[in-house]
Amino acid sequence: MTAKRWRQLALWLHVVSGVGWMAQALALFSLVTLGLAKPDQLPAAMDMADRIDMTLLAQMANVSTFTGFMLAAATAWGFFKHWWVLAKFMISTVQLYLGIFVLSPTLREGHASVPMAVGTVLMASAIGFQAWLSVAKPWGRTPLYVKLPTAPRWVFAATTLIPLADLAIGYSLGYPLPALSLLFLLGYVIRRSMSGGRTLMSWSREQAV
Repeated sequence: MTAKRWRQLALWLHVVSGVGWMAQALALFSLVTLGLAKPDQLPAAMDMADRIDMTLLAQMANVSTFTGFMLAAATAWGFFKHWWVLAKFMISTVQLYLGIFVLSPTLREGHASVPMAVGTVLMASAIGFQAWLSVAKPWGRTPLYVKLPTAPRWVFAATTLIPLADLAIGYSLGYPLPALSLLFLLGYVIRRSMSGGRTLMSWSREQAV
């Protein structure tokens, strides 16, 4: 399979998982508001919300974030070279933090509140806004823009296959564990940064000559 086809598959996986993430956030909103409106159904609603969070939302969030970060790292878009990519990077990072350390623990405790309902709507809205950023690509380049070459085929193949392996591992363990994705992302970003530094120095020398 060609590098272009693997890149398209990685982008497709990013889009599909992002849509799944947004859909599960709206499902949580539906269940939380049901629990608030009907206290007698609160335990069942929160049990279902916790189940959705652990088996679907968290998994889709991990896949969407990993593929998005890898598509930025492995292409000329970068993380900090275009304002719209930087905005997506920051939003995704905040969402992951709030989901892992705020939303999930509250769901496991079985609590429902108006702020939680608002938070799930904001999560879905943020994902929708990120989708608009991907389409519109507004605001141009940042002062840190330096064009780097697109990564080779194996990087996009790994970007597509590694999160699927993490999904299988997570479902077998009973909880999300994107360990392979995290290790590959960190390793590639470090490798890319070192390569980018060499590329930038070569370009500077050429300009000096």
